[in-house]
Amino acid sequence: MKPLTIYVVSGGQGNTGRQLVQATLAQFAGGIVSIQVIAGVRQMAQLEAVVNNAQNGDNLIVHTLVDPALRNNLNDLAQTHNVTCFDLQGALLLYLARRLEQEPKVEPGLYSRLREPYFRRIEAMEFAVDHDDGKRIEELHMAEIVLTGVSRVGKTPLSTYLSTHGWRVANVPLMHEMPPPQQLFEVDHRRVFGLMVDPGELISFRQYRRRRLGLSAKINYADPEKLYDELEYARTIFQRGRFTVIDVTDKPIEETTEEIITRITQRLGTDAMLKD
Repeated sequence: MKPLTIYVVSGGQGNTGRQLVQATLAQFAGGIVSIQVIAGVRQMAQLEAVVNNAQNGDNLIVHTLVDPALRNNLNDLAQTHNVTCFDLQGALLLYLARRLEQEPKVEPGLYSRLREPYFRRIEAMEFAVDHDDGKRIEELHMAEIVLTGVSRVGKTPLSTYLSTHGWRVANVPLMHEMPPPQQLFEVDHRRVFGLMVDPGELISFRQYRRRRLGLSAKINYADPEKLYDELEYARTIFQRGRFTVIDVTDKPIEETTEEIITRITQRLGTDAMLKD
């Protein structure tokens, strides 16, 4: 069987059509199939081009066009040039228009815009996982918020909670006598927050973690003297980078989250969330 190209034609971004094609292809174990998305279709010339491409290789067109004129023109063009074409939304749009006794809005990409906050949260949560604990440090510039601090100060849970509000968050651990990555100082310092905590509370957190992991008491992970040195070292890093210091002692994660979001939006306004 020769390779097949499926052209997904859309007036929006083409996500709906692509996902449906991918879900359908998952039912087939073999075959060489590629998907090419033709997004933002507004003109007749774009329809003619995709039909010509599909005709040359005996390929397939699927589309989710909501504009009646574009939808009908593509269906007619495909039929004229003997190209197989599936209209994924036309019949349903016509049925619902009759059934609901109203005309569709005919706005390409409307579903994606309505669902944008949801997709944004999902993407932000994936980003937080991928950039936890200093991972993918070369992508630190892509973060909208960067958290840094010593071990067990609460960077990971705070990163995760911030991400559920749609913020792309990375966190970078600080270890005593080890220089932090240079990328930390290359980020806009207004986006970086250094987390501090009362030494006594931090000792409790570390002792609990040591017991849970079954670590030997001889390991100085929770040693008070070492811990004070770590916190002082972190403070010097915060000062060097001009990072905003947030004291998380006895604070619920919701309160710290609100404080960070308030500060960054006040500083950067509408530019606080990076545009994709």
